[in-house]
Order: sequence, then C-alpha cells, then structure tokens
Amino acid sequence: MVTDNTLAKTPLDGPSDTRNRRLRDLRISVTDRCNLRCTYCMPAEVFGPDYKFLPRSEILDYEELARLARVFAGLGVSKLRITGGEPLLRRDLPDFIRMLRTIPGIDDIALTTNGILLPKMSESLKQAGLDRVTVSLDSLNDETFGKLNGRGVGVKPVLEGIEAAQQAGLGPVKVNMVVQRGVNNQDILPMAEHFRGTDTVLRFIEFMDVGTTNGWRMDKVVPSREIKQLIDQNWALESAEPNYPGEVARRWRYKDGRGEIGFISSVTNTFCGDCTRARLSARGELYTCLFAGTGTDLRAPIREGKSDAELVELITNVWKRRDDRYSEIRNENTTNLPKAEMSYLGG
Repeated sequence: MVTDNTLAKTPLDGPSDTRNRRLRDLRISVTDRCNLRCTYCMPAEVFGPDYKFLPRSEILDYEELARLARVFAGLGVSKLRITGGEPLLRRDLPDFIRMLRTIPGIDDIALTTNGILLPKMSESLKQAGLDRVTVSLDSLNDETFGKLNGRGVGVKPVLEGIEAAQQAGLGPVKVNMVVQRGVNNQDILPMAEHFRGTDTVLRFIEFMDVGTTNGWRMDKVVPSREIKQLIDQNWALESAEPNYPGEVARRWRYKDGRGEIGFISSVTNTFCGDCTRARLSARGELYTCLFAGTGTDLRAPIREGKSDAELVELITNVWKRRDDRYSEIRNENTTNLPKAEMSYLGG
C-alpha cells in the first residue's frame, strides 16, 4: 500500500462541484448485511435467505477504509458517519473507530444503527472515540414495528439500545422515524410524546424513493408540514437555527422547553442546494448522491497500489463534475430510474 502522509496532514478547503457545493461529509458503509429486513430498506421478499451478499474479499478492510477517510479529510471532510447495512454487525468495529479518531481534521464521528446491538457495544464504541449515534425506530407499537422491520422484532431491544447509548455518553441520541401513510402515521404523536422531555432528538423522515425495491409511491409520503402541524396542535413549536451549514434536518423546539424535533424532507422541501455529502460503499465505490445509480470504483486503485496523490486527483475530478439534484427534479420519470439500494449506500 502506497501512502503519502503529507497530504493527510495538510487539510485543504476541498473541491467545489458544479453547483459550488464543497465536500464536507463522508458516509462510510462497512457492510451490506443487516439483522432486520425493514420494508423501506431491505424488504424480505427481495433480501431473502438466498440473497447473495458481498463476499468478504470484495469488502474494503479497515485499513483501506481508514486510508480513504484520511484522503477525504485532506480534501476538507471533517464529519464521518459509519453506516451499513447494520454497521454493528461488522466485527471489531471499535478498532475501526479508533483508526478514524487519529485522522487530522476529523471533528465528528457518528454512527447510524437499528440499535439492537448497542447494549453490548456502546461502551466500547465510546471508548474508541465514537461521538454519537442515530437510531432507527419507526413505531412504539410492537405489531407495527415488527411488520416494518420484517423480523417481528419488538420495540424493547431498540429502546434498551437507546438507553445504553445515552448511558455511555453517545448523545444526544437521535432517533429517525420514516413515516409512511397508512403504515405508521398513526404513531407520530405517540413517538413525539415518548421522546418529549428527554435528551433524545426525534426526527421525522419523509418516505423516499431510494433504490428500486421499497414500493415507494407519492401517496405514501406524509409531508413534513403535515407532521409539524399535527405536533404543533398538541405541543406548541418554534423554529430553531441549524447546528451547522448544510444540516439536513430542519429543527423545531417545543416552546415549553421540553426538547426538540427535526424534519428530513427530501420529497417536499429539498436540500440539494447545500448538500456536502459523499458516500463510500462497503466495496469501495464513491457515490455523490443517495439516489445515484452508479458509483466510482476506489477499491481497484487502492489495491493496484495508487498513491494518495492519485486518489486525491481521482476523487477531486469526480466531485468537480458532480451536478446531482435528484430531489429537485423528482418526477414520474426519474423515480423509475435504476438506483443503488439504501442498504448498499448506507442512507
């Protein structure tokens, strides 16, 4: 493996794409496998017992992933998010977090998980240097949640995972709820009430047409404005400023001071204009949009012995050509285009 440490030690302002968006965030998928089969991500009828997941040899090892993270940091990336599949299924994940923590310029390392394995792993993840976690939870009703996750798993293991993360100092924990009309929209208020007055930040996500297997239809989308109005009728809300430029979730606070909620509105209130995120799949492909159909192979250049400078040139050229704005142009034609699956890109 050829490395050039001088690049990693000299963070750059980074390249701009065709819409003047700079590269700031990198999402790293460490596995394409998951222990659940959520209907909007890995529906069981597609990802069944015979589904062929990536063989070990095709997945980047931690040294390769850490090297790429260091190269991206040299291009201006300061925030990393570890995803999957379910990232906690990847063996020795705290060792990887420890590698990332040593990279100059990385200010924040987060992880998205279904939460089930957090009781076993929260302490070791925190000790390794993980800053915070986001947990997916789409209902507090065991029956509804069991149908959504495709495995009949109840809510208790996830709530225990959230508590374990909070106790370990991986907070404030964020909880993501993907809302689908006719599926779990009846659980909006119970979810809001449960997490109100806690340190947990609940975020409502509009059902998105990621991939091609989740049965997305526009009439199943519950617009964020509808959810906000429903909650505001019960507990008055006021807008809050973003935590940082390019933050995906729009923040709202309860006027009585009992916490905040957020809305991720890719369908009805797009945020393509200030998107600074790149995605690295488990097999080492660079994607510049969640709705992309293809990526750029970085695994082959690494395994062929390319230098960091050559990797920088490759990534820079990809980013400079980037003109993604899928959510702004979404229509009946674009929704049927081939797209990489959510479980492959890590959301």
